Amino acid sequence: MNAPLKLGQSIVRREDARLLTGRGRYTDDTVPAGTACVLFVRSPYAHARLNGIETGAAAAAPGVAAVYTGRDLEADGVGHLPTVSEIKDEAGNRHREPRHLPMAPDRARHVGDIVAMVVADTLDQARDAAELLEIDWEPLPAVVTAAQALAAGAPLVHDDVPGNLMCHWGKGDAAAAEAALARAAHVTRLAIRSPRQVVHYLETRAAWSSWDAAGELVTVTLSSQGVQIPHRLMCERVLNIPKEKLRLVTEDVGGGFGPKFPISAEATLVAWATRKLGRGLRWTAERGEMSMSDSHARDLVAEGALALDADGRFVGLTVRAQANYGAYVSMFAPTIPTTGLAKVISGLYRIPAIRVDFDCAFSNTVPVDAIRGAGKPEALFLLERLVDLAAHETGRDPAELRRLNLLGPDDMPYAAASGYTYDAADCRRLFETALATADVAGFGARRAASEAAGLRRGLGLACHLHGTGGIADEHAVIEVRPDRLVARVGTQSQGQGHETVFAQVLSAALGVPVDRIEVRQGDSRTIPRGGGTGGSSSTIISGTTLTRAADVVIQRGRDLAAERLEAAVADIAYRDGVFEVVGTDRRVGLFALAEAKPFEGDALFADKIESFPTGVMVCEAEVDPETGAVRIDRLAEIGDCGVVVNPRLLAGQLHGGIVHGLGNALMEEAVYDDEGQLLSATLMDYALPRAGDVPSIAVATIETPSPNNMLGLKGVGELSINGAPAAVANAVLDALRPLGVRHIDMPITAQKVWQALQANSVSAPRPAT
Repeated sequence: MNAPLKLGQSIVRREDARLLTGRGRYTDDTVPAGTACVLFVRSPYAHARLNGIETGAAAAAPGVAAVYTGRDLEADGVGHLPTVSEIKDEAGNRHREPRHLPMAPDRARHVGDIVAMVVADTLDQARDAAELLEIDWEPLPAVVTAAQALAAGAPLVHDDVPGNLMCHWGKGDAAAAEAALARAAHVTRLAIRSPRQVVHYLETRAAWSSWDAAGELVTVTLSSQGVQIPHRLMCERVLNIPKEKLRLVTEDVGGGFGPKFPISAEATLVAWATRKLGRGLRWTAERGEMSMSDSHARDLVAEGALALDADGRFVGLTVRAQANYGAYVSMFAPTIPTTGLAKVISGLYRIPAIRVDFDCAFSNTVPVDAIRGAGKPEALFLLERLVDLAAHETGRDPAELRRLNLLGPDDMPYAAASGYTYDAADCRRLFETALATADVAGFGARRAASEAAGLRRGLGLACHLHGTGGIADEHAVIEVRPDRLVARVGTQSQGQGHETVFAQVLSAALGVPVDRIEVRQGDSRTIPRGGGTGGSSSTIISGTTLTRAADVVIQRGRDLAAERLEAAVADIAYRDGVFEVVGTDRRVGLFALAEAKPFEGDALFADKIESFPTGVMVCEAEVDPETGAVRIDRLAEIGDCGVVVNPRLLAGQLHGGIVHGLGNALMEEAVYDDEGQLLSATLMDYALPRAGDVPSIAVATIETPSPNNMLGLKGVGELSINGAPAAVANAVLDALRPLGVRHIDMPITAQKVWQALQANSVSAPRPAT
């Protein structure tokens, strides 16, 4: 790492030595001594009117500095937590977005809704004081599922939202899609339910603050996926204060995956109360509290219909869905299930007519937003299950049906009927590479061996893709100092390895060793512009912008070198960290130039954020028909991620997405009872994959550069999670199909498998021993 690097070289992550030896700076680890503790009092009811809160006894308790309620927010004119994305119905009406204050002043709308805030010297004192609050609750009827919420006469979550309908949203040509289904030789239909899920990152959300009385400045350090958007929203829309009076800082983050991106009620309240009290505060979510406050995802019910002509070619697709948005509209939520699904619902196939319709509903549950994949894993689960079913219903091999309908390189760029344009892909080469890597030719022998042991083995395929997104408000700055480069970016690492990747990009652009490059992020004062990290686009956004800023560094360095070397600028060349006069031995190093006076180069994002990485996943699963237990035995993922910066880190991203997807497919589900109580709020009841659940994973890539950005990059962080649930499901259902089982929804637990087998009254006896 002490020599210049090129794109495509595998190097270890620079940050790992610091993180693995206990030198990481996670939010809760950096709190100054003497900081007051915050406890948020949350609703135990899914829906209840808040007739009043008597705070006197709690406020007088030992060590208590303050007790606040939603009425205090109203008195201070604190605003609503807004969205930054939107959807519209076909009449052009924006989605309904009822008021969402950081603390509910009059009505709690889900279990976990904040109704009071206690500040005390210690957390135990805050807990004791919270017990003294006298809250006058009036429980109200609750709706938990989208179907319940949209039913005629259902209790209203918000009085100003008739029928609990947040929006009816559609995409695609309805007439063309219906005509395709009408004339089709065969139509395969499937209804799915994609369960609600929670992200259990290692580090729960946290925030602590400090107060500078002289400057009337509140500084909040928080675990986030980017500080600039929450900073802007807090100042302009919620707290209504000048931007220079609030500073947000994020250092190391122990996992984000989506829920650490939106503006949070807790961090906002910490900032607000810090100013009122004139002292620093701290809060860290407990694991059970996190499950009731962090945004959930994937609560979707959908019906799909895939139409084929007599030759097996896809001619049309329709999807009708109900999306459960929870009690409020979270920051990115409007577009997550809707455009998230539409971006990828054509898969890697040529489907000339597509129509998607959504009914988006409010319910008395935790709000949903983006979680890794952001609407796409459930979309591709539906599509790839339809493709498998269509193959079997028409007497075709699933692989052959896919081959027949795959897009080719000559189709690129491909304008999908869902309204999005794929930039570059070679789906056929990707598909054949995946089958060869997975040794599909040897599957028959492995199936026979499983059956000899009394087990059922299935093979599952999933052709998948991702559409990168995010907010590209990037202004990258590179400062040249005598000893190093300091790069400031507006994206935010949560474990992806940004310090390594961005340094590698700069090393390639400037010919400087990565050891002399420092990457800074996460400070709204020193890096005021940025869009944070989400949508698998950080390397596209910051990588390309840093490359442009590096060009500016070279340009400004040439001017300084020309003056230093007494030559014309046109005669100055730059290579591997050195400026030289062409045809002479006169030269000066980049860092030597900065000894007289440091200088910098900067750039704004100037490319397209959109890219469509593609993948094909092959899974083999064994099922025990006596117990329903599923074991994933083999798994291969071949991805087309454009130009690869660091193959080692890319493989890590693919592995992580696959494991996340295995959890989604086999075990994860946030379960509510009929009264809106979350039954899976802790890891005693919410299952996550362990090492023993994960097989050896084969990953490889092919490369078709994206034409949408100067480096040919595509995003990779969410690609494999989009395919894993479908690949696993297709493998399990392939094993069970001979036993009469057509479909099982996620999570495909042993209980569900066993029940499906009993319902079909078919079993496979073990051989005699």
